[in-house]
Order: sequence, then C-alpha cells, then structure tokens
Amino acid sequence: MCCFPGSVCEWSVSATPPVSSGRPGRCPDCRKQARRVHSSYQRRLDERRLGSRRVVVRLRVRRYFCDGRRCVRKTFVEQVPGLTERHHRSSVGLTRWLRSIAVELGGRPAARLCRRLRLPAGRTRLPSLLTAPPVQSRAPRVLGVDEFAFRKGCTYGTVLVDVEAGRVVDVLPDRTSETFAAWLRDHPGAEIVCRDRATAYTKAVKEAAPNALKVADRWHLLQNLSAAVEKTCHQHHNCLREYAEQETEPTVPEPVPMELPVPELPRTQIIERTRHRFEAVHRLAEKGWTISAIGSRLNLDRKTVRRFRDTDLDQLLACARDRRPNGVLEPFKAYLNARFTETQGQMSGTRAGRPEADAGLRWLPPPGPRRRHRRPHPRMEFRRRRRTREPGENTQASHVSPGLVRDPPHSHPHSAIDAPPMGLWW
Repeated sequence: MCCFPGSVCEWSVSATPPVSSGRPGRCPDCRKQARRVHSSYQRRLDERRLGSRRVVVRLRVRRYFCDGRRCVRKTFVEQVPGLTERHHRSSVGLTRWLRSIAVELGGRPAARLCRRLRLPAGRTRLPSLLTAPPVQSRAPRVLGVDEFAFRKGCTYGTVLVDVEAGRVVDVLPDRTSETFAAWLRDHPGAEIVCRDRATAYTKAVKEAAPNALKVADRWHLLQNLSAAVEKTCHQHHNCLREYAEQETEPTVPEPVPMELPVPELPRTQIIERTRHRFEAVHRLAEKGWTISAIGSRLNLDRKTVRRFRDTDLDQLLACARDRRPNGVLEPFKAYLNARFTETQGQMSGTRAGRPEADAGLRWLPPPGPRRRHRRPHPRMEFRRRRRTREPGENTQASHVSPGLVRDPPHSHPHSAIDAPPMGLWW
C-alpha cells in the first residue's frame, strides 16, 4: 500500500485462504448451496477515499457451479456481504454515497460535485444507480393526482402522491384517462381523489373508482376563486366606479400639538460648581450665618454670596451656561413647536429652522474658540523708482567720486563728435 499524497492505495484481499474452511455461496436464483468450484478471478473495487488518497480493493473471488436440476443458471460468483454487489465495480458503501448524491442533485450537478469530491462517477453512471421504489398493491386512502412535464410543451406524465404521508406513490408515462383508469383498477382502495381541473382525470375516476370523493386541491381552489372575483369585478365595473365617486374622502384629524422635550443642561464643570455653591450658600444661610461669614467660609465675595442667596437656581444655571437667562430659542419656541407638530416628530434640528425668512431666525456660529482674523499686509510700494536715462546723460557719474569727474574740453554740442568715447578725463 502506497502512502504518498495523491497516490492509489491498493489492498490485496483474498476471499478465502488457500485451504478454505468457509461454506460456499448460494445460487442467487434457486438459493441452493453450491458444492463445486468452477474457477476464481480477481475483482477490482473502488472504495471510499481515505483522506486525500484513493482506495482500490483487489479481491479474489470464486465462481461455483449450480447443482440445481431445474435452475437455468449454470455458474455464479460468491459475494462478500457489505463489500461487493453483482455487476458493480465499487463497494457497497461508495455506491450508497453516489446514489444519495444522484437522488438529491440529478445528473450533471451530481457529476460536478463528485468531480469536486474526487469520486469516480460520471453523469451517465449516476442516474443508472437510481431504482424505482416498490409500488404498493393498494392505493392510499387520499390520492393526489397531477401532471408534470418531461419536456415542456412536448411530453407530459402523471404523478400520484399519498397526500397524508406526503410521498410519491407512482409515476405514469402519460396523462391520458385510459392509463390512469387502468392504474386505479390494479390498485383499489382510494377513497378521496385530490385532482386538478383536467377532464381526463375526472373521466378516469368516474370509470375506475365511482365511489371515490373527488375534490380540488388548494391551488386550484384559489385560482378558481380569483378568476370568479375578477370576472365579477369586470361585469360591475361601472357600478364600482360610481360608488367610488360618491364616496367622500375621509377627514384627517388634526395632529395633536407636541411639546418640545424639556432641555437638560449638560454635566459640565461650571454647571456642577454652580450647583454645589448654591447648595452650600443656602445650607449655611438656613443655619443663620451672615453673608460675611459665608463668604469667609467658602472663599467667595459678599456680592457673589448675596447673588447665590437671592437668585433662583435655574437662572443661575442658565447664566453659567451662556450668560443668557432666557435662552437664545425662547423667542422662536412657538414656531419650533408648530414645525415639530406638522412633521409628527420626524424632523431634525437642521430642518426645523430651514425657512429663516418666515420665522426671522438668525443663525449663530457654533460654539468654540473664535479665530482672530489678521489684517492684510499693506501692499509694498517702492518709494524710489528707477529714473529713466535721458539722451546724452552720463550714468557713470553716480558711481564715481565727484572729484574725479571732469567735464570734456569741448562743451560745444558739435564738438562732441571729436571727443573720445569715454567721459573721464584725467
């Protein structure tokens, strides 16, 4: 046996030892035990995979003579219970796996799954593993009949279902009344037949089972009901339109005004300090302490102590928050209540004050440190601009000491032609 990944594991097993002590097998037809060995040969069986390795079983089996005088079979091969079956090249366990996959998925989808699981099976082998279930001799008490398509628009069949047990009883090759009537005669016992509106099934039930109760299934009942209602509505369409026009529109009750929730101040440090000071001042004042004694005890000024003693707590908290006792929204409270009631509470704070022109709202910048705007720098201008050069002007005189510059000997303008090009005379 090879143990490399992806290799084939082969187990060589002998059904009988060289000196056999087991009993020979029985003939599958006459069930008579064999006595003579015809020959032996080696079978190769595919077993379920062992992890990522394929398992192949090589088994040597014996072929026996059938000694039955009236048996048609002359020879047969012994079978190992739980491992081998006739005309199969796979073990019993692997065949059960493949049959379960074929029942759930069918041909091509089952073949793709087997290829993914590395099981030796093709799309033609999987349907051949399926066998028709045994049909009972008597029909169920409640028999369901319906048609299905082998190929839609071309070939149809009939499926028979046990309604109480919820399983398929039999499948007929067509949907004619003769075939269904013949099945009912061969399988008596149906008391209730649940069918669709096909006339072929009604005719077959009347012929083969006249005492059975014929009922329609749920889907066809709903279909018949919907068709009847639709037909009635089409016939009385004008009456329904007149009634709809005469009917008045229902009055919508006015919404109950909703008050805004009571605002709650945030738990900040200045709010907490104001509460503690107010409680301390009033506690000492109730004991009969004077303003000076309270100020010395709490390290507060006399004016501060008097303000905490004579002012309400809500007003002190409002002043501590934004220095505005009445709040910035107090003038617009009625407008905000109306907007909040119109939208049934489905409104955010941004949408509440959107129409500023109607309510006269003035939007304030968000709280936070103000940024100081810098004054722009004045535009830099040169006070002394470069002077343009006049024609015939000596520009080098500004870079040379005045004592070193002389005037040319010929100051007459016509004599400047004979002068040297440089204006320096030494």
